[in-house]
Amino acid sequence: MTDSDLPPRLGSLTFHGPLSRDRATRMIERVADASPATVLDIGCGWGELLLRVLEAVPGSTGVGIDINAEDLARGRGLAKARGLAERVTFVEESALGTTRGPVDAILCLGSSQALCDPEQPHDPAAALRELRRLVRPGGRVVLGEGFWERTPTDQELAGMWPGAKTGDHLRLGALVDLAIEAGFRPAWIESASREEWEEFESGYRHETEVWLAAHPDHPLAAETRDRVDRQRSSWLNGYRDVLGIAYLTLVPVG
Repeated sequence: MTDSDLPPRLGSLTFHGPLSRDRATRMIERVADASPATVLDIGCGWGELLLRVLEAVPGSTGVGIDINAEDLARGRGLAKARGLAERVTFVEESALGTTRGPVDAILCLGSSQALCDPEQPHDPAAALRELRRLVRPGGRVVLGEGFWERTPTDQELAGMWPGAKTGDHLRLGALVDLAIEAGFRPAWIESASREEWEEFESGYRHETEVWLAAHPDHPLAAETRDRVDRQRSSWLNGYRDVLGIAYLTLVPVG
């Protein structure tokens, strides 16, 4: 069985998260205002936001780190196609305890767990302390982090990921308080809209759903259909309108 036999993956997404192009543009403008020479993207995926920052800041260089080789290869291809291959490096490695700092700007969208001990529960306070360690004075950090829009019910928790509990996330105010305690000022606070969530959730599965409709008897169809149905159900019957994504533009306190 060749790769062409397999269902496609994430080709309908620009960003690997509920982030619109318009919001991304505004984020990038705020980062670019600080004229960063060096940019680090933690859990970069294919690095679309990183590449756009580099395009917005002529002469800047960037490093994207992730553990997904397929996404990194996609990022290298995008960089080459956009004339950025000499200014960006995509590296397959863990971010835990990384020495790739200090830098002028950090992007960490939906990936703060990469900065935490995988043997322990996710600790956003520890992740924020790591981000503070890695950014230079006068720099910028853009953090995308999950938070509860409201406390989920037991029924909603049961519909989410396995073992979901109220302690998995904070409320937005508590998250921002942790950022301040870690040594940041929150220069901009925003969160993903329902439209951004729907664009992401539908785009995440779009190509696979189309593939399943066209290949109902494929040897991988049953396994793929079960996985996609579980993913969709966890959104629609679990965290929809409950789980938010905060986008915080943070400035380190000098």
